[in-house]
Amino acid sequence: MAERIVVDPITRIEGHLRIEAELDESNKIKNAYSAGTMVRGIEIILQGRDPRDAWAFTQRTCGVCTTVHSFASIRAVEDALNIQIPKAANLIRNLMIAQQYIHDHVMHFYHLHALDWVDVVNALQADPAETSRIQQAISRWPNSSPAYFADVQKKVQAIVDSGQLSIFANAYWGHPAYKLPPEVNLLGVAHYLEALDAQRTFTKIHTIFGGKNPHPNFLVGGVPFPIDLNSDAALNTERLGIIKDSIDRMIQFVDQVYIPDLLAIAPYYLEYAGIGEGLGNFLTWGEFPDTDNSDTSKFLVPRAVIMNRDLSNIIEPDPNDFAKMKEFVAHSWYEQSVGDGAGLHPWEGETKFNFTGPQPPYEYLNVEEKYSWLKAPRWAEAPMEVGPLARALVMYAKGHPQMVELVDYTLKTLNAPVEALFSTLGRTAARGLESKVFATHMLETYNELIDTIKAGDTKTFNETNWEPSTWPKEAKGFGYMEAPRGALGHWVVIKDQKIDNYQMVVPTTWNASPRDHLDQAGAYEMSLVDTPLAKPEWPLEILRTIHSFDPCMACAIHMVDADGRDLGEVSAGLNVCVS
Repeated sequence: MAERIVVDPITRIEGHLRIEAELDESNKIKNAYSAGTMVRGIEIILQGRDPRDAWAFTQRTCGVCTTVHSFASIRAVEDALNIQIPKAANLIRNLMIAQQYIHDHVMHFYHLHALDWVDVVNALQADPAETSRIQQAISRWPNSSPAYFADVQKKVQAIVDSGQLSIFANAYWGHPAYKLPPEVNLLGVAHYLEALDAQRTFTKIHTIFGGKNPHPNFLVGGVPFPIDLNSDAALNTERLGIIKDSIDRMIQFVDQVYIPDLLAIAPYYLEYAGIGEGLGNFLTWGEFPDTDNSDTSKFLVPRAVIMNRDLSNIIEPDPNDFAKMKEFVAHSWYEQSVGDGAGLHPWEGETKFNFTGPQPPYEYLNVEEKYSWLKAPRWAEAPMEVGPLARALVMYAKGHPQMVELVDYTLKTLNAPVEALFSTLGRTAARGLESKVFATHMLETYNELIDTIKAGDTKTFNETNWEPSTWPKEAKGFGYMEAPRGALGHWVVIKDQKIDNYQMVVPTTWNASPRDHLDQAGAYEMSLVDTPLAKPEWPLEILRTIHSFDPCMACAIHMVDADGRDLGEVSAGLNVCVS
């Protein structure tokens, strides 16, 4: 067997992910395998429940993706029961969705991904005055004095001197693949710390509209928060002012910190403009609808499929197409009544465990058989990438003015061709660029909400078809959501007023899927092929590309064990095995 590197678990993600990579004689990856190491079960818990309560269960799938699962769930039920929500409710939902993007993308860039590019310890060698000069040259961000950066440097020095690196532990500091000068490293560390504090402001929109964050409250048929400018128990003038301030702060952080940092760091890693794509196939379910969720032509983010990098041929996928939208389990620890070689549309989907793998700890996955708790979703039997890159490419191809301007400006600034978009660097840049687009949209949505309230249209709930007595004996619905990590779909079947079947196909299920019935690799697996490793025992390059997807294994696998069995111990550190 070829030399195989095992990284288990991949850290700085949500959940547990194992990556195995086979190297050739030049230390370049020739095959990679992605394995989710937890078990799926939320769909089973939902069977027999009131569909109007499904959002409260699905949002517990993950502590990060609470909002997105709730929205996908309530949209699925509303689609099944033909419930149209009021205009003000849709605007409020779109504000919450846009805020989720900014919150999640800033958190990802600084706290989950930045340390793949920024050498924290090397920042101690920086000249704070030079870091100040760089900061002032790239933006108007107020925290830019030499004294400020010297203070940050002192904080990092104290952490290093303590011998306990805390949140900066278990990393590859000093790795030869780190290329930033000390001053840019110091800039990145400073903004890492500032981004931690910024999250408090970003979450206020969810806290107001949903009552709390994480796990805000939601409602089939609208939103659970009334509008009454004269009431302390409703959306009033004071709360609207807090929301506006939060939006302004998010826009400022994206414009003056996130985007400038992205463009300051990227030139040192331009080789990643040719590393990390893999598939060339992309899918989006679309996002930011008007009140009529079924009219996809009015979505800000189109519903689309791109095949083989062809931006001239945008296909609109039908999530209800039984022939094209399927999940396969040939290499997944599940079984299906139709056998492993056939796929099932989610409305027919089954969640039946079939664990035939080795009990941990084990040396290697048996990749010839079943090796992951993730299923393998496919569109027209093709693996797809979902996420920020898919959305940016679709919006760029469809001619969205701001996205076109941002993409063209970024490519020009980096002196890179359009092909550079199909890469680890392109994926990371796309997340920042769409943050700018969605922040702009959030302000526009807020202004539209103000105009709607001024016009006296303050209804936030539609009771039509909400009572079970009005429901048909059987109904099916699809709920979509362009989660920060990509295309999220919830499919529900309702019979006799209860959930008969419920299936979630989440972004990380698409991206981290194992091989399928045709032995086609998923997006993670293909993205690592041909990646060179400078030090195989320190596989930083693997982390860079995998983190660019922002994995969320909790969403993809839904850990649950109804029998209370001991599933074994999992180390919280980064374990690397080379043989």
